[in-house]
Amino acid sequence: MTITQLQYVLAVAEHKNFTLAAEKCFVTQPTLSMQIQKIEEELSILIFDRSKKPIQLTDIGHKIVNQAKNIVNEANRIQDIVEQQKGFIGGEFRLGIIPTIMPTLLPMFLNNFIKKYPKVKLLIEELNTDEIIVKLKNGHLDAAIAATPLEDEKIKEIVLYFEPFVAYIPEHHSVFQKEEIEVSDLNINEILLLQDGHCFRDGILNLCKNGTDIEQNNFQIQSGSFETLIKLADEGLGTTLLPYLHTMDLKESDKLKLRNFKEPKPAREVSLIYPKSELKMQIIDALRSTIAGVVKGAIVFQNVQIISPLQKK
Repeated sequence: MTITQLQYVLAVAEHKNFTLAAEKCFVTQPTLSMQIQKIEEELSILIFDRSKKPIQLTDIGHKIVNQAKNIVNEANRIQDIVEQQKGFIGGEFRLGIIPTIMPTLLPMFLNNFIKKYPKVKLLIEELNTDEIIVKLKNGHLDAAIAATPLEDEKIKEIVLYFEPFVAYIPEHHSVFQKEEIEVSDLNINEILLLQDGHCFRDGILNLCKNGTDIEQNNFQIQSGSFETLIKLADEGLGTTLLPYLHTMDLKESDKLKLRNFKEPKPAREVSLIYPKSELKMQIIDALRSTIAGVVKGAIVFQNVQIISPLQKK
């Protein structure tokens, strides 16, 4: 069997369809099917149950796919070892970033990075945390920037910075008069939240819920935009919480409505995450050092309380 054949097996296992897997591997469907059949004949087993729609792995197929991932990763490591030995920092690098970090952090470091490492071709994709984890494990991302800790044994994390939560309190609200606030000052049923799927939403719920049931308001909003939540707060429909970096771009009149939490300030931990296979570590290290250099002046908080980004069951 060959590395290419194992890559075909992994593609079918992921897409559960021979035609789609062939498209992703840039070969014809008969070619892909024939190569997978050769492996099955060589091993005298069936990797896929073709009678089911979509195609499913057999019991032994699951074990073979897990081992195939290890083999393909180790094969990729050979080129990685050569590039590290040569001190080469370049090539394609696929980076995922969660939506609540992308618009603030990316403009801070991207220009510096591409000027310093012109041979790296960054392919950047905005994804939620669940999508990032799947793509990291399937080999479709080399690294990502997300809120941590994720408590996933297959993913490594390098902490970049701690970003405090900041409350946005409209003038009519009773808490507006306070210079600093505590979590107990906030009513979870008044906080305007991002839509499901955002880990920042889950962080706020972990911070503020404290066993309190969330009541149903007479309106529901599905928004991925902090700007929308700010405008709704200004209309008297509640309060909201923002990541610290997002507050730096607000209008001066809106900054007057920001309230910091007392220390230890609730904050999210933002990390560079990557698979345990540790491929392309020279580029990961370059990203880490570049981001650390630009956020060092913007984020200087130390006395913080890290809020989990994971949804509590």
